[in-house]
Amino acid sequence: MTDSPRRAPATRVGATPAGRRQLRRALASAAVDLFAANGYEATTVDDIAAAAGVGRRTFFRYFDTKDDVLFANHDEIVAEMEAAFATADPARDPIDVACAAVGLVLDSYAGELDVSLKRFALTRAVPALRDKEVATVDRYQRVLARYLQARFEEQGDETASLRAAVAAAAIAAANNHVLRRWLRAGGKDDIKAAAAEAFALVADAFRAPAGDGSTVVAVLTTATPLHEVVAKVGAALRDGER
Repeated sequence: MTDSPRRAPATRVGATPAGRRQLRRALASAAVDLFAANGYEATTVDDIAAAAGVGRRTFFRYFDTKDDVLFANHDEIVAEMEAAFATADPARDPIDVACAAVGLVLDSYAGELDVSLKRFALTRAVPALRDKEVATVDRYQRVLARYLQARFEEQGDETASLRAAVAAAAIAAANNHVLRRWLRAGGKDDIKAAAAEAFALVADAFRAPAGDGSTVVAVLTTATPLHEVVAKVGAALRDGER
């Protein structure tokens, strides 16, 4: 078994919000290194805590299981997204606001490239971690849908709930497409340019034509490529205009 280097604990780490964030990330970094070196099943909570320079009890103050530690910044991203929605310009198109907010997920992955690449490899190989990843994506999508529904209801859209759910699913799909393509390329592509292109396609497809309050509902499998999703929705919108 390969040992992960023990990280020296900082004085009073965890005593402040910044300290707690630092400790969560230290635990996540230790975990991903140990999972990659020794295997997910062989790595214990005690191993992770020791590698991060803390005790077992400290680990469980931050995470319920070792599955959770791999997505240590998930709660932070959700909070940042909700803050972005709360402060968004009400005159701005809600689809654009939602696309910009979910871009925080991409920023987080790009900001920790080494961890992101190791985590991607692990989630492809370990079913439990893949399931955890699916759950995190679902939560992002539900946050998007809540915001969009509230905005659509403000606009008097009688189908706000359905329209929000469909749009949120498309935005999440665009985000996942860009993120996974970037990770498969080893983080070498321009993730911001790819995201801008993908979100522009989604916005064009889901933004209702001027003077038309109609809603398009597309039922597609999660394996459907992004370009096909956008093409089908865009075609439906054009048919509605005619």
